[in-house]
Amino acid sequence: MGIIWTIIIGFIAGVIAKFIMPGDNEPSGFIMTTILGIVGAFVASYLGRALGWYGPEEGAGLIGAVVGAIIVLFVYGLVTSRRTT
Repeated sequence: MGIIWTIIIGFIAGVIAKFIMPGDNEPSGFIMTTILGIVGAFVASYLGRALGWYGPEEGAGLIGAVVGAIIVLFVYGLVTSRRTT
């Protein structure tokens, strides 16, 4: 059930992150927003465990997943802006 919960929270986090950081150079569409949020949720969970904020079986909550999705969105923007210039 943990992975399904992370995917659901990741989708919601991706939508929130897109509202917080809109832009022309950002991924768009339902699938990309979902992937962005899921990756952000996993990044937040991994970083939280590495820093000792979460236990071994705990995942990031909604706020952590949103922060993770914003980090992933920022990195995505940096990578694609270098490639297009």
